[in-house]
Amino acid sequence: MPTADQLLAKLYALRKDYADDPEDETYQALHAAFLFVSYNMNAFKEFVKEQAKKEQE
Repeated sequence: MPTADQLLAKLYALRKDYADDPEDETYQALHAAFLFVSYNMNAFKEFVKEQAKKEQE
C-alpha cells in the first residue's frame, strides 16, 4: 500500500490533470479532497497506517 505522502502526491497529480477547468466537478472534488487531506495530514497518516495493518491480516 502506498504511503500517505504518496497518496497525497497522487491526488495532487490528478487535480492538476483537471485544473484547466476549475468549474469541472471532478476538479472541484479532487481539489477539496487534496486540501482536506493536506490540512489533516496527521490523521490521514494514521488512517493509512491502520488500513495497511488491516490488509496484512
